[in-house]
Amino acid sequence: MEVVVDPGVPPEDARLIRDSGQVLVRMRRGWVPEPPPRAGVAQSKGVAVAVTAVAVLLIALGLMSRGIGLLLLAFVGVPVLLVAFIRNDLTDEDEEAVLAREVYEQLRWYEGRYVLTDDLDEASRRLLARAQRAIATVNESSVNAEGLLDGVRNAVMLPAQEWEIARLLAKLSALRTRHRETVTGAVTPEVAAVAEPLARALDSSEEAVVARVEALERYAANVTEAERAFRAHQQVEELRGRIHQYEELVAETGADAFAVPEIARLAEDADQLEQALRRSLSSAHEAFRHLEPGERS
Repeated sequence: MEVVVDPGVPPEDARLIRDSGQVLVRMRRGWVPEPPPRAGVAQSKGVAVAVTAVAVLLIALGLMSRGIGLLLLAFVGVPVLLVAFIRNDLTDEDEEAVLAREVYEQLRWYEGRYVLTDDLDEASRRLLARAQRAIATVNESSVNAEGLLDGVRNAVMLPAQEWEIARLLAKLSALRTRHRETVTGAVTPEVAAVAEPLARALDSSEEAVVARVEALERYAANVTEAERAFRAHQQVEELRGRIHQYEELVAETGADAFAVPEIARLAEDADQLEQALRRSLSSAHEAFRHLEPGERS
């Protein structure tokens, strides 16, 4: 059960929302937690206990000697009165019910700032999954971890893109479902004349979301290419760092005539690979620019 949360929601609240997928499903089915017990009920119970205790103590004072009665008042009556009046706001409600109501109220407060993937239709779920795979490709890449990409912009822009895509798909799914329910079965020409332009509007909106997803995928593809170049660059640098060992070995074995040109080419290959890495990173940065709102047509 996955929940996409608006990145503007405070982190602790966002974590609570993501962990409350099952509660969200129950809410979608109409579940509402029981209201808290009235404080007056608990208070009346406390007062009743206190009154009973005082009555018992008064009887005891009349039946026993004065000293024993005072001791009873001090060691029994006072604690009972404290329990009755200091804790009269407590109820018999269990912690699970209290927690469920708190989660429910939190989810209601942030209604509209999260999307439950179960609320999306099949086509929308596939689109969201594509966007999330592209984002994961970028976030989990070595070039991102090494700071070769714009990490700050990634940390801000990518969650914002995921949320915007999820939000738009949720609206699209809901409207598309209602549209299909309305025009299911035989429709008159008059209804078709109204429904067809609206269906095209839905298709046009979906195409706009697809364009966002494809922009993310292009960025991820460029990052993947940069990732390959980066790994190859690391491997070649590791080999180049051991060149002196190879040179020493070929000198000892008398294979200089064959090996020296090959080792020289290794250095040239490393330089070319470094240039390829820079080009790949430049392409990734360029692809990222198309994700910014001002860059989309």
